[in-house]
Amino acid sequence: MAARHDSQEDPSDAGSIGLPDFGDNIDPMTFEQILEMDDDEEEREFSRSIVFGFFEQAENTFKSMDTSLSNEDLDGLSSLGHFLKGSSATLGLTKVKDSCEKIQHYGAHKDETGNNAVSDSGLCLERIKTTMKALKHDYSEAESILRRFYHDQPS
Repeated sequence: MAARHDSQEDPSDAGSIGLPDFGDNIDPMTFEQILEMDDDEEEREFSRSIVFGFFEQAENTFKSMDTSLSNEDLDGLSSLGHFLKGSSATLGLTKVKDSCEKIQHYGAHKDETGNNAVSDSGLCLERIKTTMKALKHDYSEAESILRRFYHDQPS
């Protein structure tokens, strides 16, 4: 029997097929599940629409988070953190998901694990401010990686 010489690797040998190194920003196994739904591996219309829809959703959520933070609305921040946590987890955006989960917990007057109550609202707001900086940084990194993946670099 002749050896295979096609350009695709055997997934059992290498794990993900054709994915770049996403570092610790994106879980390749989760992201690959989204890619598997594409009809055309060149165009990737389905996954592209999900990813770029997430970008729009995240930007809008960040604006709402900024407003909630200005209004010291911990409940709103918790809800927004929960919302963005779910959509970022679906795409495998690990760092973004983790920061959103912390915001969800802090907004609910809990520590970052969600296990211990924190009665000081001011402390919760300060923790959210710090976490939002990390969140926006991690989002920017993930966005850049995914835009490169989809060959969509902003000019």
